[in-house]
Amino acid sequence: MTQLRSLLEKKGFYRIPLKKLNSGHYKFTASINGKKGSFILDTGASTSCIGFESVSYFAMKSEESSIKAAGAGAINMLTEVTWNNTFTIGSWTLNKMSFIIFDLSHVNEALSQVEEEVVHGIIGADFLKEVRAVIDYGRNALYVK
Repeated sequence: MTQLRSLLEKKGFYRIPLKKLNSGHYKFTASINGKKGSFILDTGASTSCIGFESVSYFAMKSEESSIKAAGAGAINMLTEVTWNNTFTIGSWTLNKMSFIIFDLSHVNEALSQVEEEVVHGIIGADFLKEVRAVIDYGRNALYVK
């Protein structure tokens, strides 16, 4: 076991394997409200996001938001917001997670162009900060507490 992994696991962190995609992004599987999905880990995204098309799949309750989203070449996108979702990765769970909901088609189109499967959402800095995340890029792993 690597020194970083050993240290973090002794401190109570949970290890999540990441898959590096052809796009350079890191992807992992998690569940929202009991439904499994695929997510990109994006340290540059300020807020975790779900695509409009996945709201009913994850049984989310959403409402309109005045926030306009921007990123990955798109600006002024309409959004909704959802609260109080259960986010589970393996045996680790975070309750009451919020997501911004917006059109992720530009993200999934970019993934398709490099022959990667579409994702349900993006996990951003809001989540990473809340769970005191540590990313081990050398070993393709995310640690959360």
